[in-house]
Amino acid sequence: MHEYISRIAEKKLARALHRSPAVAVLGPRQCGKSTMARQFLSPASAIYLDLQDRVDRNKLLEPELFFDHYRDKLICLDEIQLLPEFFSVLRSEIDRDRRPGRFLILGSASRDLIKQTTESLAGRIAYLDLTPFLLREIGDQSSWSALWLRGGFPESLLAETDADSFDWRLDFIRTFMERDIPRLGFHIAVPVIERLWLLLAHYHGQTLNYSKLAAAADISIPTLKKYLSLLEQTYMIRLLPPSTANLKKRLIKAPKLYLRDTGILHALLDIESYDFLLANPMAGASWEGFAIENIIAEHDRFRASFLRTANGAEIDLLLERGGQRHLFECKLSKAPKPSRGFYELTQSLRPDTARVIAPVDEPYEIKHGILVCSPVFNGDKVKNL
Repeated sequence: MHEYISRIAEKKLARALHRSPAVAVLGPRQCGKSTMARQFLSPASAIYLDLQDRVDRNKLLEPELFFDHYRDKLICLDEIQLLPEFFSVLRSEIDRDRRPGRFLILGSASRDLIKQTTESLAGRIAYLDLTPFLLREIGDQSSWSALWLRGGFPESLLAETDADSFDWRLDFIRTFMERDIPRLGFHIAVPVIERLWLLLAHYHGQTLNYSKLAAAADISIPTLKKYLSLLEQTYMIRLLPPSTANLKKRLIKAPKLYLRDTGILHALLDIESYDFLLANPMAGASWEGFAIENIIAEHDRFRASFLRTANGAEIDLLLERGGQRHLFECKLSKAPKPSRGFYELTQSLRPDTARVIAPVDEPYEIKHGILVCSPVFNGDKVKNL
């Protein structure tokens, strides 16, 4: 049994329960939502129901009686996407008693995919996203290289060996395709989604060309967009939008595609060991995705985008909020050398900060106003969150 690893989201969860009748913690399956909830909840003041369990589901056959009996407790409902019609019941119950901290809802799909949440609980619910483990969370439990190779899913990261971790991820991918997608109401042939997912792994870190990808996957462009939306809403991929910065340059307008967990990416690419990862042509793109996920997750109130001009100058990540602008370039090197285009765009955009994200132990200034640092900024988060 592994020692519990604290999550950054715990403080946000405590604040949300203090102010809102219902709080939904959403994130990919197996990322640690249930573990965090069980650790967070006191058995004396909370009750936990797993909606995958038939016995627990049956307890809600007469929801009004159940809520009356446990009115003094925080009720946690896990895997809520399996009972989306239940939100209308929750709405009635919350309107009867709007005290903060009545319901904690856990789900493996986004709020847009669980459509009833936005329709039925508007103004009554707070949302939190939980990712797989972040670099700042793992402490002494693991290393950054293991997190990058294995990804942040707890069972994968904390496996005894790289082989065990790799096998777990292959099982996760198979279960996601064969069981999780149909449970959400999507009937997609497994070979189709499998072929698409393999293609996406090879497109990781590239700007998205819908025509080219649809042709390679042998599906129509509308079908491709529907499948990409599904993978995005289940936290498997990220479509990073292009920046709308007002520059006197022609900008690329297609989004960039990333698989959000590098462990899943490496399983799809058949990369099982760290040495094999470093030797793989996808290593640089994989590091870029790893860095971007860690940065965005810790600064989720900022608007995230990337910028690429028609002549190839690029900023891997822009974070913008309230007039602030922060730039990031990702380089898999202990001695990174940003491109001339990065320096030119930094000069044009005049950001509050500019950072080169690399696997370095200590931050240092590579040029006036441009800092080289790790994905967690050596503990220094962007200011004024």
